[in-house]
Amino acid sequence: MTMETEDKIIEKLLEMSEKIDKLPSKEEFDSLKETVVTRFDQQGQILERLDQERLFTLERIKRIEADVQTLKTALQIV
Repeated sequence: MTMETEDKIIEKLLEMSEKIDKLPSKEEFDSLKETVVTRFDQQGQILERLDQERLFTLERIKRIEADVQTLKTALQIV
């Protein structure tokens, strides 16, 4: 092996070591994972509530449209 090849290998090893040092610890990762799961749960609850509100709104619109149709018929409006 040439000196140049050895230098490149050592350089790559140092780069990899620096990258590994920047990786989060298990505790940091677990904490981050818990935060992400909590946020997803919160978003899921918000989406579920919005979907329920949308369904209630659609049902209310249907009732209002039926009332309007009844009024039109009673008033003989086309």
